[in-house]
Amino acid sequence: MVVRCRLGDIMKQRGLTNKDVVELTGVSRNTITSLAANATKRIDYDTIEGLCKGLGITPGELIEFAPDNQ
Repeated sequence: MVVRCRLGDIMKQRGLTNKDVVELTGVSRNTITSLAANATKRIDYDTIEGLCKGLGITPGELIEFAPDNQ
């Protein structure tokens, strides 16, 4: 099992670009890019809060515990 961020999936489902998410959340473009690609090892609470508030989601919708092969 692996912990992964679903930001890229959420963006794809909603048709959002990195720029859209930056404007909605106030989170930096570099952070959005890394999280959407699951290319980061950690995420700050402030970032989780900004993403959840800006996108109208919960932390449980943003982060998942998934099988290794995903």
